[in-house]
This record gives sequence, structure tokens and C-alpha cells, in this order.
Amino acid sequence: MTAPSITLTRLDVQRLERLIDSLDDTLPGVIALQTELDRADTLVGHDEVPADVVTMNSRVHCREESSGKDYHLTLVYPKDANADQGKISILAPVGSALLGLKVGQHIDWPAPGGKTLKLTLLAVEVQPAHGGDFPE
Repeated sequence: MTAPSITLTRLDVQRLERLIDSLDDTLPGVIALQTELDRADTLVGHDEVPADVVTMNSRVHCREESSGKDYHLTLVYPKDANADQGKISILAPVGSALLGLKVGQHIDWPAPGGKTLKLTLLAVEVQPAHGGDFPE
């Protein structure tokens, strides 16, 4: 599957590049995140990002297509990750894959056992960048 086009904010890119610089660049999560940052089609200011694009600290509603199961996830920095609360680290495979997606786009989500699930972004429920809130 071809990866969908993504839009990132310059502020998110700056913060995520600092995060990458502080970590071992051979870790799979770091490599995946750098790949996503490198393939961004559009970079915008935090005040220009459309409300339907996933930024850091966004809360999203997505659906796994084969099971029909819905997920409500918040994309966070590693220090704030908590799977029980649906707070997914940007370094998790689904975290870096969600960053920059627009409502209606699909991603492949690597699941345990080598299985790949198709996830569709249904809504960006909360996007701090669009509301003027930029937590790090």
C-alpha cells in the first residue's frame, strides 16, 4: 500500500526532531518516526493546520476495517503514553502512522503476529494546534 499524503506543523516537526536527537536512532520507533517526518508533503504553521489533520496531542476516532472496532486514541510524546487511557506514543507504530493524516485517510497498522490491520481515520475529535494549545 502506498502511504497517504500527510501534513505536519513546523512546531511538531521541530519538537519531534529534538525528541529523535535525544534517542538512539537505531530504535524501530525512532526510524519509523523519522521516515514519517521525511515524507511529509506539506509543512504548515501551527495556526494554519486544518482541523481535520492529526497533530501531536490530537484525540482521534478511528476504525479497524476488518473487525469494525472503533478506537479513540490521543497521540502523545513518549513520557505521556498510557495505553489504558488510549494515549499512544508517537514512537509506537500506530502513533507515527497517524501523525499528519487527514480524516478519511487509511493506514496499515502492524499488529502482533505479523498481521496488518487497516485503520481509517474517522474524526479528529480534539486538535490542540487548531485550538491554539501547544503542549509538549
